[in-house]
Amino acid sequence: MASKPGILTEWPWTCLGDYKHLVLAPWVIHSTYSYMAKEKGERDLSQLFIFPFLLIRMLHNQLWISYSRYRTAKGANRIVDKNIEFDQVDRERNWDDQIIFNGILFYVGYIYMEESHHLPFWRTDGVIWTFLIHAGPVEFLYYWLHRALHHHFLYSRYHSHHHSSIVTEPITSVIHPFGEHIAYFMLFAIPLVTTLWTRTASITSFAGYITYIDFMNNMGHCNFEHIPKRLFSIFPPLKYLLYTPSYHSLHHTQFRTNYSLFMPFYDYVYGTMDTSSDALYESSLERKEEVADVVHLTHLTTPESIYHLRIGFAHVASQPEKSKWYAWVMWPVTLWSMMMTWIYGRRCFVVERNLFKHLKLQTWAVPKYSIQYYMHWQRDWINTMIEEAILEADRNGVKVFTLGLLNQEEGLNRNGELFLRRHPLLRVKLVDGSSLAAAIVLNAIPKGTTQLTIRGNLTKVAYSVALALCQRGIQVFTLNEDDYKKLKAKLSSEAGNNLILSKHSPSKIWLVGEGLSEGDQMKAAKGSMLIPFSQFPPKKTRKDCLYNTTPAMLAPKHLQNIDSCENWLPRRVMSAWRIAGILHAVEEWNVHECGNVMFNIEKIWKASFEHGFRPLTPSPSAHQSNLN
Repeated sequence: MASKPGILTEWPWTCLGDYKHLVLAPWVIHSTYSYMAKEKGERDLSQLFIFPFLLIRMLHNQLWISYSRYRTAKGANRIVDKNIEFDQVDRERNWDDQIIFNGILFYVGYIYMEESHHLPFWRTDGVIWTFLIHAGPVEFLYYWLHRALHHHFLYSRYHSHHHSSIVTEPITSVIHPFGEHIAYFMLFAIPLVTTLWTRTASITSFAGYITYIDFMNNMGHCNFEHIPKRLFSIFPPLKYLLYTPSYHSLHHTQFRTNYSLFMPFYDYVYGTMDTSSDALYESSLERKEEVADVVHLTHLTTPESIYHLRIGFAHVASQPEKSKWYAWVMWPVTLWSMMMTWIYGRRCFVVERNLFKHLKLQTWAVPKYSIQYYMHWQRDWINTMIEEAILEADRNGVKVFTLGLLNQEEGLNRNGELFLRRHPLLRVKLVDGSSLAAAIVLNAIPKGTTQLTIRGNLTKVAYSVALALCQRGIQVFTLNEDDYKKLKAKLSSEAGNNLILSKHSPSKIWLVGEGLSEGDQMKAAKGSMLIPFSQFPPKKTRKDCLYNTTPAMLAPKHLQNIDSCENWLPRRVMSAWRIAGILHAVEEWNVHECGNVMFNIEKIWKASFEHGFRPLTPSPSAHQSNLN
């Protein structure tokens, strides 16, 4: 929102929320019916093509968003080092409003302009006229419109909304109030209407011109430089005809320079070119990929989780992962993405970068889904990819490498021990985060609890929690004989007296892991609290019980560049396994925490508080109650 919103700030369909695309439905239905109802010789592709073209534009923009986020996470050629946060994602979530608006105007124009009917697929003269009119009147008028929008009256009411994004993403280019988009459409319609009136228009000139505008807008708002220097060496006048991302980024950081649309010619003519444009362009091109201090390795979970990645749908990634109604509509895309990961998913990729004090953090993802981790024939392949990622991190000088989700599953690689055995001289430290996860589970247990139940598949965290509880005299009930024997083997004779095998549990505090069935949950008393010790949350089948989140903590403000959620966790909440790697690096604990090795629970819990992390439900002395 602009600092002093003017008239026509809101889009007319804002009140519809996620159902705003329905405003196109009458036009789409009408155009489809008109095409089908007419005789073959009378059918007009010009009108029918509008809706598919709108979908192509959305796909085009989304590809730029994903590509840009991937490149900026890696760091090569990055221009501005400032951070993107959730407020920018929320502000830019309505990037498709301008496509809806354009679509309505295209349909209206078709109805009221006879010249737009039965356009040929190609006309050379129309393409040439479109280019000439854009390079002349459109670029000139845009330059002065843009300068006018920087006058304090218009800037405060309209254009300041766009400039709220100092670090631009491709789609920042179309984030403007409704009234400003009306002005832009009138400007960009000049070549289209002119060619219609002169009977030189074609489907190619229309679609090509709009695609050109989208391409240049997206390209110029990327936060990384990718225009090769040799282009300007081969044809020096190109610098007056083609702007670069670094050129336009100066407009967002300096505000009063580089006003031109796509052709910097008028900035040179009127003396508004930033003098540092060339230097920033060259320094951005020379910038190398960033080397992280800490790498967290995750993986895809459900088929729809590919949209939840930061390089997927930005707004979806900024919310906890959950089912969306449009997932059913997009199942062909989902199926295609799954096939691509199954066939070509042979290497981990970077999905996110963050900053924590002096540490550079990155998140890498294994292109495999959770279901594949349970397939025996996939395990060697997955372990190979994890191993290659660890070795790459070791070569690059990464300090700490954390294994998230199923990348540390005991049946897969024994909590990472497999990699230490194969590579005993690793310089990068492997961390599975079990100690912090155990500390969070222990401190989620209400103070004064004397007995509780443990259910689900037992893990390294579960053994550690059960051991700590039994040693403190708290009775731990288990309903499964195999679980009882496994836990008993880990306990001393004195602590083992507090482990009880029973068919029924008197406790309303349940510690739960994966494999917790609906039948298991039905055994819990009404009002029970279920505290997960697993990385994946249990399926909530009881409305009369309280479900805690998986082990996680609130991130401090100095953890920067967070604009996406970690799986099913709320905003600015991080899993224990990911936090543990940060703590190991910032404290410079030069040790591995994987396999059977368990780091000091009290020490890592205290360190988490010292560095600003907080429990999701803090209580007075929560950081002391269950660890002393």
